[in-house]
Amino acid sequence: MTRHHRLRVALVAEEAAGAQVLTALHAAPEAPEITAVVTTTESEGRRRPQVAATAAKLGLGVRPASELGTSSFAELIGDLDVDLLLNIHSLVVLDPDVVRAPRIGSFNLHPGPLPKFAGLNAPSWAIYEGQTAHGVTLHWMDAGIDTGAIAYDASFAIEDSDTGLSLTAKCVRHGVPLVLRLVADATRDPHSVPAAAQDLKGRRYFGRQVPNAGTVIWSVRADEVVRLIRAADYSPFDSPWGIPRARLGDQSVGIAKASLTGEPTHEPPGTVGQALPSGAIAVAAVDEWVAVRRMWHNGRYIVPCEICAPGDRLSNGAFEG
Repeated sequence: MTRHHRLRVALVAEEAAGAQVLTALHAAPEAPEITAVVTTTESEGRRRPQVAATAAKLGLGVRPASELGTSSFAELIGDLDVDLLLNIHSLVVLDPDVVRAPRIGSFNLHPGPLPKFAGLNAPSWAIYEGQTAHGVTLHWMDAGIDTGAIAYDASFAIEDSDTGLSLTAKCVRHGVPLVLRLVADATRDPHSVPAAAQDLKGRRYFGRQVPNAGTVIWSVRADEVVRLIRAADYSPFDSPWGIPRARLGDQSVGIAKASLTGEPTHEPPGTVGQALPSGAIAVAAVDEWVAVRRMWHNGRYIVPCEICAPGDRLSNGAFEG
C-alpha cells in the first residue's frame, strides 16, 4: 500500500475527551496530519464547543458535525485521502460507507470494557453495579455499535470515591495513550494494528435508560443508594442521568452528593435523622444511615439542612433531568 510521509487522520470528536485527543495528536512525536476535525460548533447550539475551541488554538479548521449525516461525507474522507478516522466521544452513528472510507480503518474510543459495557454511559453503569474495576477500549468500527474488533484496551480500579465524572476522566486519561499507540503503530506498519474479535456472547448494551427511572429508592441497602448517586454525579457538568430525585412532602428534590456512614439504623427507610457536619443530614436506608451532603432544589445546590430537619421523611421521587 502506498504510504504517506505522515499519517492522515480525520477526527470526529466531542467533549473534553475529544479536545485532549486532539491536543495529544498535535504534540505527538509521530504527529499525524489532521486533515479534518468534525465536531459540534457553537452555531449548532453547543454551549461548550471544546473541540472547536482547541482546534482554533492549534490553527486547525473545523467542519460542523451536521456534515456527518450527509451522503457526501464518505466521499470527503476519500477526497482527503484519510488513513485513519478516529471517533472520540461522538454519539453520531456513522454510515457504513464512512466507516469503510479510510485507507486503514475507522476506530472508536469507548469509555468502557467491551463487550461487557457497550452503549451509553458505561462509567455510570459500572459504578451503579458495584464494579471494582473498569476499562477503556479502542476498537475498529464496523456496521454495529461497539461491536468491532478490539485494537487496544486498558483497565484500572474503581475507587469508592469515584463518581460518574471522575471515572469518565480516568477513561480519557487511559484512553489517550491508546490513540497515540494506534497512530504510532499505523505509521510504522498498518498491518501491526491488532484486531481481536469480541466474544459477543458476553455483550451487554446499555441505552438511554436510567436505573429506577432516576428515583432514589430508600428501601434498599445504603451502598446501592450511594452508588446510584455517585454514578449520576457529573458536577459541575450536566449529568447524562440527571440528578437522582426524592420527595420531601410535596417538593421534588435532587440528591446530588451522598456517602456511607457505616452506622446501622432501624428507622423506616427515608427517615431524616440527625444533622451532620457541614450541613449534611443522615437519611435511613434499609440497613444503615446515608450521609446526604448536597441537594438540588429550586435550580441551585443547597446543603440539606436548609430544607430538612430530623423526623422528616424522604420518599421516592419523580425523575427530573
